[in-house]
Amino acid sequence: QVQLVESGGDSVQAGGSLRLSCALSGISYSRASMGWFRQAAGKEREGVAAIDFDGSTAYGDSIKGRFTISKDNAKNIVYLQMNSLKPEDTAIYYCAAGAGAVVAGRIPPAVTFMHWGQGTQVTVSS
Repeated sequence: QVQLVESGGDSVQAGGSLRLSCALSGISYSRASMGWFRQAAGKEREGVAAIDFDGSTAYGDSIKGRFTISKDNAKNIVYLQMNSLKPEDTAIYYCAAGAGAVVAGRIPPAVTFMHWGQGTQVTVSS
């Protein structure tokens, strides 16, 4: 059974930093692409970042230069380092695992991610 458990969400002030973690079990990172998505209240789900099985990364336009995705293959954990946070970054952040590949710097479509975590809330105040 594949399980993803996110942690690290919190309330911070604008300009602050957070690091989200996603622990994966039931499948090896070496066989999966990992992604972070977010959904703010009243808005559609948005792709934030992805890292595929060979380490290629992709980022959403709204967070480029501020967020960094990385993974620890030994621990089966993927991280999202979020710096220079803005109030518009407030959302529930979801970790996902799937089979899509990062191509031309684009986050794989959400439909290619078969497994999702429960989400962790990030709130950024001005």
